[in-house]
Amino acid sequence: MPPAVRADQVGSLLRPPGLLESRRPHEQSQLDRDGLTRAEDVAVLEALEMQRQVGLDVFTDGEYRRTEFRSVFADAVSGMMEIPPSEQADPPLGGVNTDMLIAGNVRSLGRLTAHESSFLRQHAGAPVKITLPSVSQIVSSYYRLGVGESAYPDRASLYPDIVAILRREIEDLAAEGVSYIQIDAPRYTYFLDERWRQVFRDQGEDPDLIIDEWIDADNASFSGLDMKGATLAMHLCRGNNRGSWFGEGDYAPIAEKIFNAIDVDGFLLEFDGDCSGVFEPLRFMPRDKTVVLGLVPTKTGPPEKIDDLLRRIGDPSAYFPMEHLAISPQCGFATFFEGNPLSWEQQRRKLELVVETARRAWG
Repeated sequence: MPPAVRADQVGSLLRPPGLLESRRPHEQSQLDRDGLTRAEDVAVLEALEMQRQVGLDVFTDGEYRRTEFRSVFADAVSGMMEIPPSEQADPPLGGVNTDMLIAGNVRSLGRLTAHESSFLRQHAGAPVKITLPSVSQIVSSYYRLGVGESAYPDRASLYPDIVAILRREIEDLAAEGVSYIQIDAPRYTYFLDERWRQVFRDQGEDPDLIIDEWIDADNASFSGLDMKGATLAMHLCRGNNRGSWFGEGDYAPIAEKIFNAIDVDGFLLEFDGDCSGVFEPLRFMPRDKTVVLGLVPTKTGPPEKIDDLLRRIGDPSAYFPMEHLAISPQCGFATFFEGNPLSWEQQRRKLELVVETARRAWG
């Protein structure tokens, strides 16, 4: 189906200096929660004005109330334990470490995104997007044998509690009028890269069985929900940590299974450079879904040329209908609080390129 949004974005934006400067006093107990919320509110209003001026089709709050894209979950549940830096294991192959792990029964302490959603809907004056980490992302990030097994002896025993929390959150967002809900699931792209597949084999795991396990868990969190007309899409990228990434390869090893089995309206896919591979795996995409082409890099500052972007939009049409495509940056600009190594003005120009390219490609 044609996408509701042609000029899309993935979610996170660079934090303004004022917000960056407020975070450290809060972490050192020199600024209370209300003071940090006021700083976040000011920053979100600034980000909304920028998006309004740029002309995007859907607005986000920049994920300004999060320390990183997953923290919206970890901050809203019980059962999490902070891991000191000295005890954090080095992740393989440039993967992203975590300073939180599941150590007890995971129970909701309240809504994950209530304030994000209410403030955004109140002030955006346009369709809004809320992002959530997937079940697969949460479990693969926060569950470790030897830490969480007293509450959950294996991954399978943990999935129902995570599913219940996310399913309720998605249902609430749709009911309150959020028009676009994005599920962030970058861990699937581990399985594009043979190096990562070998990491799992070395741990005694079958990569293809893990994919099946994750698909079932993720679908359980949203399949069959009444979305009230909201778009539900999944974002798949190869990592976005302060300008770096964790994997390479095109979508071919997972495309047929993922694109057909996951019960979403569409996918936001990364196609911004050599590490992202070719468009050919789009031939596996069902024709009733949409594809948002992540063509504009967020990891580097120099702007792209609009003629190059228009040419690249035409390339996938050999595999997937042009009328079912849209364009976005390849990922967020600040998946983690510190953000990627580019300026606010470079970020703005990249978003302007998304809008200009969409208008020239689809009118």
